[in-house]
Amino acid sequence: MKLGELRTVGVLGAGRVGTAVARQALKAGYMVKIATAKPVDEIAMIVEIVTPGAIAVDADEAAAADIVVAAVPLHKYRTLSPGVLTGKTVIDVMNYWAPTDGEVDDFENDPRTSSEIVQEFLAGATVVKSLNHIGYHELEEDGNEPGAPGRRALALAGDRDDAKVLVAGFLDRLGYDPIDAGPLTAGRAFQPGTEIFNGSHTAEQLQALLSAATESAHA
Repeated sequence: MKLGELRTVGVLGAGRVGTAVARQALKAGYMVKIATAKPVDEIAMIVEIVTPGAIAVDADEAAAADIVVAAVPLHKYRTLSPGVLTGKTVIDVMNYWAPTDGEVDDFENDPRTSSEIVQEFLAGATVVKSLNHIGYHELEEDGNEPGAPGRRALALAGDRDDAKVLVAGFLDRLGYDPIDAGPLTAGRAFQPGTEIFNGSHTAEQLQALLSAATESAHA
């Protein structure tokens, strides 16, 4: 899919992060479809109130969107359907943060990043890590037009260039400078506890922090 053809966004999860992404995507002109594990008729009114303009659908329909945002609590990542997400670009906005959410064996005892584990589970999809290092409230407050002085930047990491181009264009329309951090493993540089995760950065600042993280990893 070419960048200009991206029109629909599927959001899996209707928590604070998922609904913030949905509202920002609506503001950017996308059609947004939201799904949870609950039946459509149980979430339709909530979706109408919390994300006016979005459409409550089942998970299969949300997964059929041009790009999909995985925004379920990370410990529930196995509720995502690998089958319906096959062939899709999936933005992983989830974080593993044991001090807050408790320890999860899948992530605690695996040296890989959480996104690499999610990618293994969603084997037929292409996972791109992003939107995990900005607060849900900040996502709707900090967006700005391209070229605006001090525009905030967001990192993305993934193993396929075409998927990263798609996600970069999406981030730009949401109001942020997209910075390609490299392969999915590079998402380690903006996981919880890192300087990138804990702060707000311009494109130049973010690039410098990612470069420093790469150098440290290879030291």
